[in-house]
Amino acid sequence: MAYLGFDDTDSRRGRCTTWLATEFVREFRDWDLLGYPRLVRLNPNVPWKTRGNGALCLRLGRGRGTPRVVGAIDGEPVRAYPRGDGAPVDDALEARVRRVMERGSDFEDPTTHPGYALLDRRPGPALYWRAVRTIVSVDDALDAAKGCGRVRGYKEGRGRIGALAALSWRPRDRTYEVLAYRERSRWGTRREIPPESVRRLDDAFPSTFNNYDGDNARAVVTPRTPCPVLCGIRGDDPWELPPALASLGGEPPDRWLLFETNQGTDDHILTGAREARPFTSVSIAGTVAAPPRSFAGGHVVFPLRWRGLLDVVAYEPSKQFRRVVRALVPGDGVRVMGAVRDTPRSLNLEKLQVLSVAEVRQRAGNPACPRCRSRMKSSGRDGPFRCRRCGARRPRVDAPSVPRRREVAVGWYEPPVGSRRHLSKPLKRLGAAFAGSGKETVAGRTPKRASPNVLAEPIPRLLPAAVQGSRAY
Repeated sequence: MAYLGFDDTDSRRGRCTTWLATEFVREFRDWDLLGYPRLVRLNPNVPWKTRGNGALCLRLGRGRGTPRVVGAIDGEPVRAYPRGDGAPVDDALEARVRRVMERGSDFEDPTTHPGYALLDRRPGPALYWRAVRTIVSVDDALDAAKGCGRVRGYKEGRGRIGALAALSWRPRDRTYEVLAYRERSRWGTRREIPPESVRRLDDAFPSTFNNYDGDNARAVVTPRTPCPVLCGIRGDDPWELPPALASLGGEPPDRWLLFETNQGTDDHILTGAREARPFTSVSIAGTVAAPPRSFAGGHVVFPLRWRGLLDVVAYEPSKQFRRVVRALVPGDGVRVMGAVRDTPRSLNLEKLQVLSVAEVRQRAGNPACPRCRSRMKSSGRDGPFRCRRCGARRPRVDAPSVPRRREVAVGWYEPPVGSRRHLSKPLKRLGAAFAGSGKETVAGRTPKRASPNVLAEPIPRLLPAAVQGSRAY
């Protein structure tokens, strides 16, 4: 089949690469979509990303099998087929690709460097894994795609990296997102989506996730940028997402499209890393080496003992998640997942697993006098205990103590919905056995809720739940 990948067409001022995918679908109505359109997020730590570092992939040909409605454009349904024969990758097809790219990219922005790939066979999956976890150069991406087809870049052409990496994705795990777009006249204006309808999504459509931030009373399905996107609803079951979109009400979409994605999969996480390399995201286990401390801006940091010491930071945007971090004490065993910052070298916390909790003891009163058994009195903050009756003394370490109730329990914790990265796997997608064991379970197609671990205090968000099985072409 003909594989079309493209990236880096938007800017922080507006536009959207996913919206450009709808323009390509409109352009190629004389061909069929084979499988879902794909939205592939790449390394979130790339310094020159626009927003979510997402690249797009379409597969074109003559469809076979029973089609499925995956969108609507200009009031007409968009259908995708499970299989088919490919379109010819020739000059005529590429000319049409160039026309859409050059009409829909923000060339005026100095940070935008579009690129596309039009291939008759895909690069190997190694390119995707490098691009989602490390920094890949244009030359490296082109080397991986030699002999696969046609590749073109504009300006510096960094978009070629994302275009080729998106085409090389072979999903191990996948989710879906239905994206609705606004009428052009509304771009840059306030979006009208009723918050109460977003709050209902989790109960009405249980395979969806990251819809509403209940901790901070904010709908997360709507972006805050002046881009064409009206809203996006993510989930494990593609069948649920169009009805979920229809249930929102409010501002009517101009068009919509259902994407297969790698969002919420933790594909960007390097497990078993031997070093904390800048611009990567890692999962490492160690021991809390000192009490967490707060510093200017509301950020919280603690040193992790792991191949030396590494600062782990929960930044202010993680909101209530910082309460969990503040509750840690030296000796707690933890697994931390997040992005490694270069200067100062630290780990930006995305998720936290408490593996073990250290015992913390607190004084339960003054000791008894060893001579007359009367209760002794303190002689000052650092002074010994003294018996008023006989004058006997005892050091402060002799005071009786009892274990103090901890505010954290063994299990997984994550930031509120509005503070999560696109690629970070929400605890809702993790199986019940994952909490405490580190192993993922797949529960099948019916979503189930696992009992949350019991906390001594109501600190959010320890709520492991079974993952919804994916259905795909």
